[in-house]
Amino acid sequence: MAPRPYWKGYLKLSLVTCAVSLTPATSEREKIRFHTMNRDTGNRVRSRYVDAETGKPVSDEDEVRGYETEDGKYITFEDEELEAVGLESTRTIDINQFVPADSIDWIWYDTPYYLMPDDEVAQEAFAVIREAMAATGTVGISRLVLSRRERAVLLQPHGKGIVLWTLRYGDEVREPEQVFAGLDDKKVESRLVSLIETLIEDLTKPWDPSMASDPVQERLKDIIESKQKKGKRPAKRKKTEEEPEAPDNVVSILDALKRSISQEKRKSR
Repeated sequence: MAPRPYWKGYLKLSLVTCAVSLTPATSEREKIRFHTMNRDTGNRVRSRYVDAETGKPVSDEDEVRGYETEDGKYITFEDEELEAVGLESTRTIDINQFVPADSIDWIWYDTPYYLMPDDEVAQEAFAVIREAMAATGTVGISRLVLSRRERAVLLQPHGKGIVLWTLRYGDEVREPEQVFAGLDDKKVESRLVSLIETLIEDLTKPWDPSMASDPVQERLKDIIESKQKKGKRPAKRKKTEEEPEAPDNVVSILDALKRSISQEKRKSR
């Protein structure tokens, strides 16, 4: 069953407009989630907002957003005031500029969505925009309101559709130079690099989604299944490997690399 669209609106490029829908490219539906329970009654616990000073519960209609200007002092905002700040990008993805596809560093990419035409009439215009971006090696830049926040978005052709990435805000991204400035420009021996290259070649395999599997999730499923069966306790986890010892700085990196390559050769055989 295909997932429901998260958003519906229009894709616009100059005078070309077509109806589109947006679907999240990732899902956490299969992720195991826990609820907070009352151990004595077995009932779920409900959380409520309370006044920090009086301790009394606050009703939904009395809740308001506040910005702290100084310690203990706030300016409050009504929902209507916050909504009025947004631009007219709630229902239209208006592509107003393009950039080379390889000019945006990966760190700016935030959340992916699949963008596709919403009806048969829109398919031709959608395909023309997608193919033109693919032919020119560019991606489109626009703005869109999602979850009541206006985001800069990137549109990237992908197969028969388009992947829309929300981009991180400018003040969220740290410049790598600020973090790496303290690192020395270390000269390395060419033979060490050659050994690492050999090790990388031995460990290189085609990408497979199983490489990003969640072993904790699978273990939790086993425990839940065991708990559903009366009187059966989950099997204890077997230790497959001993905890690695702290590295000894005295050991030669050259010797360590040689042993690593030898070990990988034995595994491959």
